[in-house]
Amino acid sequence: MKYLLWVLGLFAAAVAFGIASQNSAYVLVVYPPYRIELSFTLFVASLLMVLLGGYALLRFVGQVLSLPSYVRKFRQNRLNAKSQKLQQEILTAFFEGRYIDAEKAAGKAIKLGEFPSLYSIIAARSAHELKEYGKRDAYMATIDERTAGDTTLRLMTATKFMLDQHDPHGALKTLQALKDGGSDKHLGAMTMELKAQQQTGNWDAVLKLLDQMEKRGSMDEAVATPLRQQAWMEKINNRQDLADLQACLKSIPSAIKRQSKIVATAARALIKHNGCNLAQQLIADSLNSQWNSELVALYGDCHEGDAIAQIQQAEKWLLLHQKEAELLLALGKLCLHQKLWGKAQNYLDASVSLKPSYEAFSTLGKMAESLGKSDDAKRYLQRAMKLK
Repeated sequence: MKYLLWVLGLFAAAVAFGIASQNSAYVLVVYPPYRIELSFTLFVASLLMVLLGGYALLRFVGQVLSLPSYVRKFRQNRLNAKSQKLQQEILTAFFEGRYIDAEKAAGKAIKLGEFPSLYSIIAARSAHELKEYGKRDAYMATIDERTAGDTTLRLMTATKFMLDQHDPHGALKTLQALKDGGSDKHLGAMTMELKAQQQTGNWDAVLKLLDQMEKRGSMDEAVATPLRQQAWMEKINNRQDLADLQACLKSIPSAIKRQSKIVATAARALIKHNGCNLAQQLIADSLNSQWNSELVALYGDCHEGDAIAQIQQAEKWLLLHQKEAELLLALGKLCLHQKLWGKAQNYLDASVSLKPSYEAFSTLGKMAESLGKSDDAKRYLQRAMKLK
């Protein structure tokens, strides 16, 4: 369409020129003492030439004046393209785990002066992964905290470094600075605080953080459950006496208290603190609700109170779980404690026939030694050591 208009324009100009050439009119220009007479056609052509020349001159002058701006824009565009290419190179190398390449590229980007804080962080993270801690700290020192975001970025990165190097107290101190700045409510900060509290063994703080994160919907229940379970198990194991342990057990939510791992941990702690009667009851209640082989094995380690009633309870379970090696081992231990040698031998032999174990053979060795059968004791203990 554009070319068609040009062609039509040329035709129109040719027609106009043809008509004008037939015109006998002229133009008289008087400038004393000069007198110039021109044909009208020549005058029009000259005027057009002057106008076109003036237009071309103005365009040329405009382009010359705008040349510095054009050069600046050209250089800036080239710098932006180089920066984008370098940024892609940095991020690709970092997330692919090519930390040497990422650090080198980030160092180049820092010199360009764009996003200096971000590139300093990436360079520091890369040096940290390479265990070049001196270079890492040097990069961290170059961060220019122009905005609150730069400060948050630096503190979060410093916290990660401390946690990776098992300095939870330093990490908590850094997170406190983050809180003072009002930037402690996002998931990243809470996750780091959770890890720091785990490293320090502050399990009450761990439980509190888990509750907060679940309420905010920032942690899935499937992830929170084993962490909460671990926290309670550690709290149980850290009790110093029976009274302290009982108080701890009472504070455990009922849903968590019924979990087999919690019951097993509590039972071991009760046995350790001479609370075998409580351990027996706790294990029995749990097994009557939900069977668990680990708890059955612990049941045989409780030797307090009415041992006969304890054996009778275990034999009731045996009617339902005849092929349970751990239950047979527990019965063997209980009968051995009561010096019921024949029953103990039968239960222990049945246990090793189903599942040979270090615990069963070592118990058989102890019984043989008590009965003065040194050769049998030696043989059982040798077999036990092979399974240890």
